[in-house]
Amino acid sequence: MTNTKITYVATINAVLTAIQNQSFEGITADHVEKLIALGQSLEKRNSAIRKPTKKQGENEGIKSQIKDFLSNTPSAKCGDIATAVGISGQKCSALLTQLVKAGEVVKTEEKRVSLFSLTDEDDPVQALPGELSV
Repeated sequence: MTNTKITYVATINAVLTAIQNQSFEGITADHVEKLIALGQSLEKRNSAIRKPTKKQGENEGIKSQIKDFLSNTPSAKCGDIATAVGISGQKCSALLTQLVKAGEVVKTEEKRVSLFSLTDEDDPVQALPGELSV
């Protein structure tokens, strides 16, 4: 083990050079440790692995309220949902977009008015996540 500090950049460059030359003779245990540490650091930054922020947790509660409201209403406009749940129309629109992308809510249009309803899990097309237009 040497006293020279091995940086992430030096480690990545050494590994890339080794891959290009198809020879791993220059790769040391220090390089491997540095790559493992880099991987762990990147995993911690990954938002899918991190615990939700306070605001994301609050939004999950609001999404539950929206779904509860829609379970008692065949379909509703965003403004009606916002009023019933007690949030702004803008926030309601953003959360409904997330619910539509997750496949939990369906968006339909009637005479240029968007209506939202819970996904019918018996309908194979509605049960798919995302915004599908048929």
